Amino acid sequence: MKNIIIGAGPAGRLAALELGILEEEVLLIEKKHIAGTCLNEGCMVVCALTDIARFLNNKKHYESLGLMKGSIEISYSEVTKKIKKTQEILRKINQEENELVNNKIIYGKAKIEDSNVYVNGESYDFENLLIATGSRPFIPNIPGVEHVLTSSDILEIEEVPEKLNIIGGGIIAAEVSNIFSSFGSEVNIITRSSFLNELDYEIRKYVISTMYKDVNIYENTDVLEIKKDSVITNSNEFEGKSFIATGRVPNSEITKDVVEINKDSSIKVNKMMQTNISNIYAAGDVIGGMNLTPVARMEGITAARNMAGYPTKVQYKNIPQSLTLDMDVSFTSNTTNKGKIANHDEIETISFPGLAGPGSFWNVLTQNTGLSKVSMNMKTNQIESINGISPSSVSDVAYLSFLMRINEDIDKFDEFIEIHPSTDAFYKIMKYFI
Repeated sequence: MKNIIIGAGPAGRLAALELGILEEEVLLIEKKHIAGTCLNEGCMVVCALTDIARFLNNKKHYESLGLMKGSIEISYSEVTKKIKKTQEILRKINQEENELVNNKIIYGKAKIEDSNVYVNGESYDFENLLIATGSRPFIPNIPGVEHVLTSSDILEIEEVPEKLNIIGGGIIAAEVSNIFSSFGSEVNIITRSSFLNELDYEIRKYVISTMYKDVNIYENTDVLEIKKDSVITNSNEFEGKSFIATGRVPNSEITKDVVEINKDSSIKVNKMMQTNISNIYAAGDVIGGMNLTPVARMEGITAARNMAGYPTKVQYKNIPQSLTLDMDVSFTSNTTNKGKIANHDEIETISFPGLAGPGSFWNVLTQNTGLSKVSMNMKTNQIESINGISPSSVSDVAYLSFLMRINEDIDKFDEFIEIHPSTDAFYKIMKYFI
């Protein structure tokens, strides 16, 4: 077999598609479900549940404005049932996409031994191998940790918990807490450091004060023990189920004694996605770094092109990110490897609170229309960082990050005509700088 890919998540699936389009022979091996964490227990599940949460919160908002009245109840079991049905449909589409380019797909647990891949009792040799086995929730060593729920369990919960303790302070913790507090759970966020400390200070302050009014946040708090229906910290005991969101760990065990592994258990690769073995590649969450679906896709495509003999290097520049809440929180910055803004010379930063972009009309009355913040290098006339909280921030930040990646002069933005009202918020900011 010329090309074998282990793992059919965003990295492996897109790599297989790319190789198939290039008319390369491909065997794609998946242990469980095609499309990986994103579709089956990650971002797509969060988005689906957030759609319901937003509907409930909008209903409350419209009631407060006197626009409508009446009670609404959700059936969590029916919500999860329909999500699973949708997943089945999307898995079928993803499989058919690969089959249309003549890729062979096998379901089973693979192992690597003696320069061969073994699955379902069969042995396959290869010219090139791509490891795209993803990651799983990190479970810290805390007494009673067997009682916790993780993102892998979110569709197996039978009903909305009355009380929920979320252990962790990052994006996953933020998104899950928003969902279940909207569904009616009494939610506590318990984090050993600061909540959402990866966000810009002003953006973080706005998010916490505006979007987490119904959530109790306990920062700098250590969890000492987890019980079946409570969690004990160094300051208190909190009743309720526990959900752990303390990061993820690479599924790199398959490569034990095969390729070089980093200290964090991720697979070490170069910018061509090659490991220390020239014909073995790795991409996606298994190599660590930014656990984002678009990044995994980019890495998978990069690996595929190199496997097919088209030399390509991955570029991690100005990667846009988002936090899926009632209003999306999106951000990117032109940073060095240490996460600091690359050039501090002649930086000007402006913030625009209260811009009523698409989806914000009925928020004007309560002055809860979001916040936009952009930093510009006035010497180079280029964007240094973007932060946005609005219903349209995901698309706004995505296309503006493209201007950053191609080092475009912001004067070119003067020629931009928006599709009203799709990009109003950043349109106003860019016009200010111009």
